[in-house]
This record gives sequence, structure tokens and C-alpha cells, in this order.
Amino acid sequence: MNVTIEKWRQRSALKQLLLFGWEQALSCLFPVVIFASLAVTQYFPLPFLPRYDWLLLICLFMQWMMVRSGMETKDELKVITLFHIIGLALELFKVHMGSWSYPEEGYSKIFGVPLYSGFMYASVAIFLCQAWRRLKVELIKWPPFWAVVPLAFAIYLNFFTHHYWIDLRWWLSGLVLIVFWKSWVVYVVDGIRYRMPLSLSFVLIGFFIWIAENIATFFGAWQYPNQREAWSLVHLGKVSSWLLLVIVSFLIVATLKQVKGKSTE
Repeated sequence: MNVTIEKWRQRSALKQLLLFGWEQALSCLFPVVIFASLAVTQYFPLPFLPRYDWLLLICLFMQWMMVRSGMETKDELKVITLFHIIGLALELFKVHMGSWSYPEEGYSKIFGVPLYSGFMYASVAIFLCQAWRRLKVELIKWPPFWAVVPLAFAIYLNFFTHHYWIDLRWWLSGLVLIVFWKSWVVYVVDGIRYRMPLSLSFVLIGFFIWIAENIATFFGAWQYPNQREAWSLVHLGKVSSWLLLVIVSFLIVATLKQVKGKSTE
């Protein structure tokens, strides 16, 4: 009897894991399109336009399709546009500082940065918005507005200031642990509620984005200085950068969701 119950529990857990994976996969549709486009254009050059311009057109078309099909709401599009601007500003600065580069030609490049690059940042926001809706995400013990907004601003500002001053990423990471120590994220899979420490979700998302970054650089999305001669694995230390960027992304999305929720009450 106990063996039967244990097998049933294992099957149920596997089913929930597969359903969770499926919802996550659907939420990652936009990033998957970007990766597929990078791979196709890397090995099968398209005619008439440089590769970066084709990538921009594909991203614009995909964005239009998601809104047109109802997969993405107009409010979510506003959030994603904000991330596109934030990401593009960061790209312009980082490329200027030599942190990475876009070596290929393109008509849609501004100061060495192709406009499609903003969609790679926006894809993080798209994933968060999609997963938020699909998994019915709720936040438990979310910190006050006065703590969240300055922290997000400080993290984003550090991406710029560490080139001229000390790098505060570890101090900021410590602040994140303090501010979100009691915060949990609740999500629903097939009618069953689960919860996870919010800080752990930051780490997991940041790690998977680092994996995605390795895929993107392999297909030539951008290039780090150590990848000019040949592709190599992105340094594991970059996980901390993506972790902080994920935190900024999550804080912006969560804050806007909170404001939107209060305005509809």
C-alpha cells in the first residue's frame, strides 16, 4: 500500500514538474524566437539586408504578433518598451566602454549598437510578464515602495558607475537579501499552489539567463573581448551581473503590477 502511494506521489510530482516546465517554455517563446533567429542567420545568411537588421525586423514582427494574438497585453507592451529603452541605454554605454562589441555591419546600428539588442533585455521582461500571468504569481510580504525603487535604481546605476568608482554589486546583493529576506513568491501549477523564497527565484532566473547568454554569444549575438579569436564560455562571474539585472527587471515588473492591481481595486 505504501509503495503504491509513493509511486502515485512520484508520478504526481513528475506531472507537476512537466506542467511547470511547459508553462515556463511558453513564457520563453520570445527568447526562443531570438535564439532561433540568431542560429538561422548565423549559418544561413538572408539576402538584401545585413544580419542585425533582419534580427530587428524579426523581433518587431514577433512583438507585433504577440500583441495581435492576445499573448501579450497592451499594458505589458508598455513595460516591455520601458525595458527596451533601459537595455539600449546600457548597451550604448557598455559598448562605448569596450565591455563587449557588435562586430558585424548593420543599417540599424547607433554608436556601434544594433537596435535589436534592446529586445534581448526586453525578452527578460516578456518572460516575467508571461510567467506572472500563466502561473498566477502572487507576492508575499513584498517590501515597501520606498525600499524597492531606490534599490532597483542603485543596482542599475552601478552598471555605469563601477567603471569610474568601486563596484558595489556585492554590497547591493547583500541589501537585496536583507530587503527581501521575508519575501516569497507564490505560483500555481494545475490548481496547486507552491511557494519559493523570492531571493532563490532571482538566483535561478539569473543562472538560466547566463546559460542563455552563452548560447547567444555562440551564435554571434554580441562578442566579449576574450571571444574575438574564438568563442569561449562566458565567465561564471557574469551570473552576478545577470542576477542584479534580473532583480531590477523583477522589481520594475512587480512594482508596476502592484500599482496596476491597486488602481483596479
